[in-house]
Amino acid sequence: MGITPSRYEDFSKNEHLEKFCGKQPIPPNDAFWSSFLSYNMRPPITRNDQIELDSQLDIACQQLLNNNPTTGNFGSLIQVTLIRISELLAPVQNQNIVSAWQTYNALFAVRCFLKYLVETVGEEEMIKHIEATGVSAGTQSTSSYRLEDLFESLLELITDLPLCEFTYIVHLEAINCLLVLLSVQLFSQTAAEYSPVYRIAMHAQSSEHAPTLVCTLLHNFVQQQHAPAGLFSQQPGGSIVFSIAAGLWNVITMGMGHSSKNVQILSNGATEEEEKKRDTETPLASQSLLLLLVLTNHCTATQNPYRNALFTFTDMQDDYTQIDGFAFRFNLNKLYSTICKIQNTDEVTLLLYMLLHRNQNVKHDIMRRSDIHLLVTPILQILYHAPNNTSHHIYMSLIILLILSEDETFNKRIHEIMLKGITWYTERSISEISLGGLLILVVIRTIQYNMFKMRDKYLHTNCLAALANMSAQFMSLHPYVSQRLLSLFETVARKHARLEAKIKALSTVSTENTTINVNGTVSNADLVQDLTILEEVLRMVLEIINSCLTHRLAENPNLIYTLLYTFCEKDIFEPFRLHSAFQDIVQNIDPVIDFFSYKLERRDQSQLGVSQVLAIIQEGVTEWPRDRLRKFPELKFKYVEEEQPEEFFIPYVWSIVCQGALLHWSAENIKLQASI
Repeated sequence: MGITPSRYEDFSKNEHLEKFCGKQPIPPNDAFWSSFLSYNMRPPITRNDQIELDSQLDIACQQLLNNNPTTGNFGSLIQVTLIRISELLAPVQNQNIVSAWQTYNALFAVRCFLKYLVETVGEEEMIKHIEATGVSAGTQSTSSYRLEDLFESLLELITDLPLCEFTYIVHLEAINCLLVLLSVQLFSQTAAEYSPVYRIAMHAQSSEHAPTLVCTLLHNFVQQQHAPAGLFSQQPGGSIVFSIAAGLWNVITMGMGHSSKNVQILSNGATEEEEKKRDTETPLASQSLLLLLVLTNHCTATQNPYRNALFTFTDMQDDYTQIDGFAFRFNLNKLYSTICKIQNTDEVTLLLYMLLHRNQNVKHDIMRRSDIHLLVTPILQILYHAPNNTSHHIYMSLIILLILSEDETFNKRIHEIMLKGITWYTERSISEISLGGLLILVVIRTIQYNMFKMRDKYLHTNCLAALANMSAQFMSLHPYVSQRLLSLFETVARKHARLEAKIKALSTVSTENTTINVNGTVSNADLVQDLTILEEVLRMVLEIINSCLTHRLAENPNLIYTLLYTFCEKDIFEPFRLHSAFQDIVQNIDPVIDFFSYKLERRDQSQLGVSQVLAIIQEGVTEWPRDRLRKFPELKFKYVEEEQPEEFFIPYVWSIVCQGALLHWSAENIKLQASI
């Protein structure tokens, strides 16, 4: 830091940094700050970069930690930063490239030291260091006015500073500073409602910015604006060139392109290079979405102005409606298009979930779209490639399908949309299939994957609930889809039979429940619990088949054909006709099998090929008595969020933030539970 270009290894010799962290108080109006903030240094763009930077700054940060209570220099830096921000926001200054440069440098310096304080001493001590005024001004301040001013100024910078090539990095750094401030939750075991930082964020004064901030963050995400050329360049000396100040900006960005070549495998299976590419091509879009998710998923039990704004905004083509002061207008076409293009990330899937679940304006807009396949197909790809995705990502994708399946219009439309060339589905080559058919195939595959790999009861419950919601509108099921549906029942039935036999065998050995021994033997009670779960699955699959036959028998000749074929080859329903948990459903399906079997028996069997059997079935459906089947209650399942959703969503959101390439926190002191 200082006038000369800075490299990470030079910090120990940097006289400006040494003076800032030293024992001499430096007031905000000292000429030192202009020199201190006239450095150029590439920002960290990989985890290795951040680790290296943290390592090189460690000694300086320790010195600042020791000396700041008496010097107040960190507070002075924040005061200088606030001045730089106000100058940059002034109408006559917002095109000043020098002002943008020094504002960015100030924000970057603040962010580095904030991050160290958050990780090392926690939120309470961090605030004391921010508010420390030094010996010359008395003692440390007990208020948090400086922190409040910083938070407010960062919000204003994001919402009010015009975005152009040379202010891009200022916007990005303001967002990163807010994320670092809000990361106090990572290092706390108490709810965000008790955090001074989050109280400031949710305070009435900050809430005035909420609709504009949410709108701006969404706009940044939708625009997917690429970083200016050279900002994260792979080439040494990469630079952003402006005709008005080419030389100066070349100095500002000097050395930003020197990046580490080390490749690190992340928890989600991607390489660091792959993650960096996503986050460094459009970093403002990526970080804007992360900040939006953090702000909207904390303090949900209280009045969260950002959450309210996200859940009440309307389409810009609609008449403007003021809803509790939070509504704003946004182009839903552009939002939908962006979500469809980059939906394979956790953060975009989570945003889509929140909008579908809580913003009725967005939900209604999505449900009426004729190109719904652009939204659904990427979700199906996430589920299909389940081993490459996190369990949270799989779960959220399924919840989205469940929410969509609550709408009858959606359930009908997906069978009207025909897809070709689905190359990523490799189980079987299918030249053409309806979106509904593909959805059924992928969900069935997910159920089977879960039964043998993840064994998550709630996951397969949600899968079956989505299929159940759609079953009354199943139309023109593909032969392979019909086979997979019956095959699912057959697979679970075999597993049920084996488990039932195992329980009976254990019961003959001992009448008491055994416990898990050193060899890993499962107790009889656990086996009975597993059997109960399997019976729930079997019941649901039978109800789905029955619902389709009851409501759409004439439209699904391939399902009838598969039923007849399966009945002739191996009567998979035989073990369940007298079972109290299944007999009512099986007895409703049997008349269909009997009716069409009778039709086939009357024909010359030697002349019956697949096409002839289908023709007989299609002829038979015209004679089928509509009142032949017993009417069961229509299957309707609705997604309901858990009573304390923060227990799931807060760790999930921070795990997503921590996976990003642009910010990295040391895991050593993280206290937030779950998968971070």
